[in-house]
Order: sequence, then C-alpha cells, then structure tokens
Amino acid sequence: MDSATTPIVVLVHGAWADGSSWRRVIPLLLARGIAVVAVQNPTTSLADDVAATRRALAAIDGPVVLVGHSWGGAVITEAGNDPKVKALVYVAAFAPDAGETLGALVGAYPPPPALAHIVDDGTGFLKLAEQGWIEDVAPDLPEIEARTLAALQPPLAASTFGDTVTRPAWASRPNWYIVSAQDRVVSVELERAFAANMKAKVTELPAGHLSLLSMPDDVAGVIAEAVEAVAG
Repeated sequence: MDSATTPIVVLVHGAWADGSSWRRVIPLLLARGIAVVAVQNPTTSLADDVAATRRALAAIDGPVVLVGHSWGGAVITEAGNDPKVKALVYVAAFAPDAGETLGALVGAYPPPPALAHIVDDGTGFLKLAEQGWIEDVAPDLPEIEARTLAALQPPLAASTFGDTVTRPAWASRPNWYIVSAQDRVVSVELERAFAANMKAKVTELPAGHLSLLSMPDDVAGVIAEAVEAVAG
C-alpha cells in the first residue's frame, strides 16, 4: 500500500479499559506498514469520550479507519462522522442507531454473565469484580492476566448506559464487524444484530470479549482488510 494514501488506524478502547487493550494488535498493524493511534478515553460519558476521539482525529492529516471495541463502538458511531473517517471496524462492539441507549439495547437480550459482577462504588461509577474478569471478560486469557486487567480497570460512569448517539456514522461508511462468538460481556445475538443492521462485513471469532488480546492476528487482519479496501 502507498504510505501517502494509506489510512491511519485510530483505535478506541472499551469500558473498564484503556488504550493498552490494543497492545497486541498495534505491533501487527505497524509490521504491515499501517500507522496507528490509540485513543485514551476517560469513560466518563459518551460526550467526553467522543471529544477525546475527535481530538485524536483532529491531529491527523489524512484518511482514517476508526476502530472501536465494546463501549468504544458507541464512541466511534458518533465520532466517526468526521469527514476524515473512511471506514469503521467494530470489535465485539456496540453500534447503536440514533436515539438508542446502551441500557435499552442490553436489556432487550438475556443478560450476559458479566453483568452480575458489576459493582457500583456509590459515586455514580461502576467497576467489574475480579471474578467477573476471570470468568467472563477474559476466560480465554491466563488468569493472572485477567486479574491484572481487573487491577488496572478505570471506573465507568453509570450514566453512559443512558447516553445516545445523534447520527450513526456507520450509516454512511463501509463497516466491518468482528463478533466474539463466546462473548460473556456483550450478548452474542446483540452483536450479530448490530452487524446485520449495519450491513457490515462480518467475521466471527471463537473468542471471548477480548479477542483483541486473545486472537490479535485475526483482529489485525480484519482491520488491515478495511484499510486496504479504502486506501487511495
């Protein structure tokens, strides 16, 4: 691919996580000659996270493929309306339509097991108990890694479950969706419904919610496919 026209990949992490979620995908993309930026979102509201992602986009001169994991899917659905964004990739991610809330979308399907491990700290922020990380978020990673992720997790504002997207970027851009077929955090059927609604190009992986850590080669491959598809 011509480096002058190859889109830069901007990676947006999910809830209870940070940009290091992409630490195994980033080297694989760099090795393919694809430039990468990982956003560090505060996970305090959809508006705050979209603003952080827009700042990252503003610093880039050229086309972008925007990638979101989990909650990051809602973020890219709003922030992806930036004209620099040429394609979207969703990784086990929320892809709401205009006016939809995550709370309503999650509630429309049987609750995934991880939801039973959400802990409210009494200040309007949520975390996941360590056992939830071991059993549900990262069951296909070594237990010590799951426990490390639990220790590192930032809190998520409970209000995010009521935030809404104004205009879904996926409606006007090519998009890809990676379904985690063994997901215990986001309903697998909800993931498939998102992909069908967007008419996305779908890849299903035999992975838990953190396919970007457990199957990084496959995730990087889909992202690279999106980059190649929209490169000038």
